[in-house]
Amino acid sequence: MSNGPGAPHGASAEGQFSYPVQAALRRLAVPLLFAQDTATIVDVEIRKLRHDPVELLTRAVQPVLWLLVFGKVIAHARAIPTGDLPYLDFLAPGILAQSTLFVAIFYGIAVIWERDLGVLNKFLVSPASRASLVLGKALSAGVRALAQAAIVYLIAAALGVNLAFALAPLAGVVVALVLGAAVFATFSLIIACLVKTRERFMGIGQILTMPLFFASNAIYPIAIMPTALQWLAKANPLTYQTDILRTLMLQGGTSAFGLPLDFAVLTGTLLVLVAVAAHLYPRVVL
Repeated sequence: MSNGPGAPHGASAEGQFSYPVQAALRRLAVPLLFAQDTATIVDVEIRKLRHDPVELLTRAVQPVLWLLVFGKVIAHARAIPTGDLPYLDFLAPGILAQSTLFVAIFYGIAVIWERDLGVLNKFLVSPASRASLVLGKALSAGVRALAQAAIVYLIAAALGVNLAFALAPLAGVVVALVLGAAVFATFSLIIACLVKTRERFMGIGQILTMPLFFASNAIYPIAIMPTALQWLAKANPLTYQTDILRTLMLQGGTSAFGLPLDFAVLTGTLLVLVAVAAHLYPRVVL
């Protein structure tokens, strides 16, 4: 349709509106474009996962061993006090949080592979913002975490863990998993931007994974930790993700910190890490 007599060729429909309306449309378009770019990156990562489903099965081995071997042994020995909560019930949310951590913490190596294959340069010259590229990759780690959740739920149910299957708690678990995975995936991307080689990245990832896991409430309560470790646990995002999962996954679960604080810590941490990673992202190719 013509823009009307005297209108320049190729003029957009936006030009038909007054300046305040045009400004409002531009402001509205920015978040929409950001969401679209982020969703595109998530879709790309999900397509990779569909082409390699074996990865999900291999990653399922570790939570199975933790629940079936470690969980059963410690529950039988009653070596860790968890109050009125059976140890397997206490452990299952922690193992799900651990699975999320282990899936996400090595996510940054994909950026190094993409750089070596020339894919990263194509992303960087695209119109998409750096923040949308980082957030898209971070959220896609959450999709992998959801696959881990299905496996942990099945094992936990088979072991008699008192799980909650109401819609609202399940929705909260999904949000917590995506947020937690995104936090650690973004942290992983920052490491990849700094070290730039696969060998260094894998070494640092191995160093960080176990301290993050053990300095949390995943397998034992914070109350039985030494004072210094308690402070580290309270500064660890994994602690707050585990608290959410323990509250929502279990029937009658209660939060040690309060769900608003738990979600606020994860969301705030993610926003800070995305901003840092977006700034560092182009350095991978330098």
